[in-house]
Amino acid sequence: MENEQKLLIIVGSVREGRFGPVVGSWVAEQARLHGGFEVDVVDLAGIDIPLALPAASPKSAGDDYPRPAGMARLTSALEWADAFVVVTPEYNHSYPASLKAAIDWHFTQWTAKPVAFVSYGGAAGGRHAVLHLENVLTELHAVTIRDGLAFPNYFTAWQDGEPVDGDAPVYAKTLLDQLAWWSATLRAGREAAPYPG
Repeated sequence: MENEQKLLIIVGSVREGRFGPVVGSWVAEQARLHGGFEVDVVDLAGIDIPLALPAASPKSAGDDYPRPAGMARLTSALEWADAFVVVTPEYNHSYPASLKAAIDWHFTQWTAKPVAFVSYGGAAGGRHAVLHLENVLTELHAVTIRDGLAFPNYFTAWQDGEPVDGDAPVYAKTLLDQLAWWSATLRAGREAAPYPG
């Protein structure tokens, strides 16, 4: 459908034995069932993301920013997307370095686009990671969505690739409804006039 919003789901952890792909697959399934999005998934474990950045900022360099060839898939997907869902664990009360590096290698790709969060972890369910991500992405002029999904104690809260909580799909629909509204609204705004950032 031509008017479908383009949704990119980003699996943020690259740690050995990570749970992120399970959560990312479930989120992608919910997004496809929702029906308002064309869905793509990028797993950062498959992307070459150096921690060392060039001296120039991606904001000032724009399209000429010297990104490694191994990052082309990520850059292209970020440019393609109208909206994002970031799937993140919580490591030491924050989010993974892989996710920070992926964000920092880009700037305009996030601008005036909505970002929702699905987190998982111990007792806090990844909420500390999301709080930090909200600050970072707001700095890049992205719009963060209020209603996210958090899975505390994920190691007992999931079974056979599904959340044990039967209401999880209902919460996911709320997140996706809000994301679809913001996605359509911000895309119309970007098409009507350049974002003044």
